[in-house]
Amino acid sequence: MAYLNKVFLIGNLTRDPELRVTPKGTAICQFGLAVNRQFKDESGQTRDETAFIDIEAWGKQGELVSKYLTKGSPAMVEGRLKFDSWEDKQSGQKRSKLKVVLENVQFLSGRGGAGGGGAAGSDEGVDQTAPAERNVPPPRGASRNAPAAPSQDIDEDVPF
Repeated sequence: MAYLNKVFLIGNLTRDPELRVTPKGTAICQFGLAVNRQFKDESGQTRDETAFIDIEAWGKQGELVSKYLTKGSPAMVEGRLKFDSWEDKQSGQKRSKLKVVLENVQFLSGRGGAGGGGAAGSDEGVDQTAPAERNVPPPRGASRNAPAAPSQDIDEDVPF
C-alpha cells in the first residue's frame, strides 16, 4: 500500500516569521499562514472561511523565509503534515497540534511591490539573491512585438 502526506497551501502570513537556531546550528523558522475559502451557504449567500495553519521551515529555507517574508506576505507552501503531542507543564494536560513542515515555498510577491517572486525547494536550486537583484522577466503586458535581438553575424564594414 502506498502512502502520501503532501499539502499545498496558498495564503498570507499571519505574523512575522520567527527564526531560531538549534544548538547544532540548524535554523528553524516558524510562522502562521491564513488560507481563505469562499463558498455559498444554503441561502445562496457567499461566505468566507479562513483556516490558520502553523508552518515550520528548517535550514536554508527557514532562513530565506525569515529574510524575505513578513506579516501579510502572500506565499505558496508545499509540505507535509506533522502531528505534535506533549504534556502541558502548567496544567499537566495532554496537548496536541497539527502543523505543516515546509518542503518548498514560492514567494508570490517581490519586495517593494514588484511582481514575480522566487522559489526555495529542498531538492531544487535555491536562488539566494534578493528579489530585486534577480534577472526577472519583463512584466506582463510588455510588448511582445519588441524588436529582435541583433544577429551575431553583422557585417562590421558598414561605411557609416
